[in-house]
Amino acid sequence: MTGRGQDPGAREGEAVPASGGASVDQARLPYRAPYVAHLTALHRAFGIFNRWWAAPALRLGLGRYLSNPLTGYVMLLRVRGRRTGRWREVPLGYVIVDGAVYCIAGFGRSTQWFRNLVADPRVEVVLPDGAISGLAEEVTDPAESLRAMRPLGESVFLLAWGLTGVDPRRVTDEQLMAVLGRFPLVRIRPRGIAPGPHDPGGDGWIASTAAASLATIWAACAAIKLVRRRPHRTDALAPQTNRAQR
Repeated sequence: MTGRGQDPGAREGEAVPASGGASVDQARLPYRAPYVAHLTALHRAFGIFNRWWAAPALRLGLGRYLSNPLTGYVMLLRVRGRRTGRWREVPLGYVIVDGAVYCIAGFGRSTQWFRNLVADPRVEVVLPDGAISGLAEEVTDPAESLRAMRPLGESVFLLAWGLTGVDPRRVTDEQLMAVLGRFPLVRIRPRGIAPGPHDPGGDGWIASTAAASLATIWAACAAIKLVRRRPHRTDALAPQTNRAQR
């Protein structure tokens, strides 16, 4: 699934911001007032971070180290560019409900990856402990939306509270959907397995090999220091020999 010439965060079209999305629909998104005027810049900042840090880390199989209950759990979504047909990658928060993977388009329907999966719903997903292929579809059923949005919001509650002012753990269903329900919700139904970072063709071996090499170097250095600090046998016997000669 990785290492096949994909272009993380690449743009579909020349007039697209660096984050890989189209212009942000500021009027429809429920962000706090201080962020509304700067959503395009915020979008671009997320794009730079995703392209140069989050996506490479996930491709190396480090997703489990990026995921936690405070900042959320991160997956790598891969979609086909609707114009080029090339794989595009984007790191996203996610939750698994009833055997399906759910995520939201945080910058609305103009987001490029969302537009790409609408054109071609066949996607691949790298989760922290595996990878799947599946079909993506926007959720339109209110009951299903609430069923998935609650745990999804709770899994990224710090980010949700910071950007929207709503703590998903402490609001009613109506209050939750009045805010988070304005983001497009996507369901990905698994259809099979896909090669992950640690499978043949993946990049996970790079991180594993680097970690093993560093551990080996550290152990070797520690052993050398230990040997150098220990007194040699001849040095230990020298005082006794001098006393015997006297």
